[in-house]
Amino acid sequence: MVLITLDGIDGSGKSSLLSALEKSLSDLSPVFTREPGATWVGEQVRRAIAERADPVTEALLFAADHAAHLEAVVRPALAAGRLVISDRYTDSRYAYQSATLEGIIPDPLGWLKAVHDGWTVPPDRTVLLVLPVAEALRRKSGKGVSEHFEEATLLERVQENYLRISAEEPMRFLVIDAGQPEEKVHALVSSAIREWHGSLRSRHR
Repeated sequence: MVLITLDGIDGSGKSSLLSALEKSLSDLSPVFTREPGATWVGEQVRRAIAERADPVTEALLFAADHAAHLEAVVRPALAAGRLVISDRYTDSRYAYQSATLEGIIPDPLGWLKAVHDGWTVPPDRTVLLVLPVAEALRRKSGKGVSEHFEEATLLERVQENYLRISAEEPMRFLVIDAGQPEEKVHALVSSAIREWHGSLRSRHR
């Protein structure tokens, strides 16, 4: 019944935040999920990333993963009246793929939104974690993760895209300074999700 998404550049602290939320929000029995990877299509996305597929192929695979995710996880959970919290969602694609498609497709963000138009499920609220790129890369160093999206100039563009998208929908987004202590970030987000859950459930009844 309520869909909340968590987003931000790699290294912004989403993984730590999610682990904390799984404990602090357990009484709400939320469905925690993620993109890509919640379905078998997500594994193909990860393969495309590892093999450096061309940006158009990569973007369309992300869209296919999103469609499968909606069908297998999001729509059934919402129909059952559950709170769904997704680690990355459409905004991640809009921010990252609109950057990788620059110079390949005119108006990449407009194209990506058109690809999703009419069948996606818009999130009710979105938490955006914002962190200086240099700090995000420092956090990611030595963790053995893919470097496909972890290049400073690309991440700068991605974060600018996130901020532009959030400015267009200020009522949906909660923008959090992810440079704060993890405990403070968690407390802010946990409190916000509880408030959203209560108010949005009442509105949907």
